[in-house]
Amino acid sequence: MNLLNYVLSRSTSFAANTRCWGLGFRPEGASISSMSIFVTFSPISREGTSREVMDVSSIFPTLCPVRLTSRISSGTRRPRSLMARTAPRPCTSTAAMLGAKYGYALLWIMIPILFMGITFMMTTNRLVIVTGMPTIHAIRKYYGPIASGVVSVATFAACLFFTMGNISGTGAGMNLITGLNWKAGSAIMLAVIVYCYFAKNVYSKVEKIITVCILGMIVSFYATLIGVGGPDWSQFGKGVVGFALPAGSLTTALAFVSTNASVTTSVYNTDLGKEKKWKKEDLFNGVMFTDALVHILCVILISGSIILVGAIVLNPTGETIKAPAQLAAMLVPIMGNAAKYIMGVALLGAGFNRDISLESKFVRIGCILCLAFGAIVCYLYGGSPTQLIFLANLGTSVSTPVAGLFITLLIWRKDVNEGYKAPTALRICMTISYVFVLIMTASALIKLFS
Repeated sequence: MNLLNYVLSRSTSFAANTRCWGLGFRPEGASISSMSIFVTFSPISREGTSREVMDVSSIFPTLCPVRLTSRISSGTRRPRSLMARTAPRPCTSTAAMLGAKYGYALLWIMIPILFMGITFMMTTNRLVIVTGMPTIHAIRKYYGPIASGVVSVATFAACLFFTMGNISGTGAGMNLITGLNWKAGSAIMLAVIVYCYFAKNVYSKVEKIITVCILGMIVSFYATLIGVGGPDWSQFGKGVVGFALPAGSLTTALAFVSTNASVTTSVYNTDLGKEKKWKKEDLFNGVMFTDALVHILCVILISGSIILVGAIVLNPTGETIKAPAQLAAMLVPIMGNAAKYIMGVALLGAGFNRDISLESKFVRIGCILCLAFGAIVCYLYGGSPTQLIFLANLGTSVSTPVAGLFITLLIWRKDVNEGYKAPTALRICMTISYVFVLIMTASALIKLFS
């Protein structure tokens, strides 16, 4: 499916004098030089070319795992707030599944998520600074268009799975709020999203409401955690240092890791680094490390609270997450009848927590086609939306073995790091992280097909 190929143009004159690189799409007057998850504009001039890189999150607002930038009145772009980058996505249900089914036993997985999340972000940020180009363009330069094309396709596939998770997440939210069948509910929300695509000054208003709702859900989980007396600290300690996978937990653990410590997220984060105007000295003054640390810690604090509430409220009863109502059940001890509405509205945020800044009607139509494809796949699925969310989260793991390989190879290249002190510690951390995810993914696939 060649939907990553749509080329954005800021103006007609710019497009007329620009060579555009995309994934399999060739508009009139454009030539394809690489396959990339990013769209690169190279104004043609006798002196050479200068590149302006745009991330695909601006093309597919419900597709990408993190919101990278927002548009402000002056026409410039700035990074979103930290909450906008870490607010729960449909992986909320996967965290709940871990707690409900396995109790405290998988809390230790937060440690590799912290380690890998920081490592992936630090590595990709370093590469974009030392090479002067986004990750996939660096892969193309050093390993050729076939390698960058394979990485692009794998990363796009991961993002498409995120889209499916968002569609099923909004359906689950509508089911909790209105009682409608989740497919009918998600169809209504898709119509609302399409309206936001074409309407002006609508999304900014909706976004504020959704952000408040997501914050409300986070507060509700912590209130429930405190209200039920907190965790069993003995079991909590055992879970943190247990380092064991309970029987049957591997695929759930992989889905959780893939959505919380993602190479795909880190690839997009390289564009965020450009928005923050990071400089070479930020590699060494602690700015990048602090940014990565705070981001991952926020993710852990949010996801960790959901796991703990699932472990405390649902695990003792033997109840597992198989339907939206069971997600809301985690909040019932403190929130009562309001639990389903709180959880439902928060899940609706999955379909609205992206920028909708799509100037081109052609591109907006492309987005709709992408959503339509995801919706068809979701509606053909016969199970519950929470199970579909889990499968979508599991599907996001496809990008790390592919993109992670070339990122690891890049950080070990001497010519890439020429002029800088060799990043020995970062190289080792990236290798450990990649091998860890590779082993998890391979083991899950072997178990799945054995």
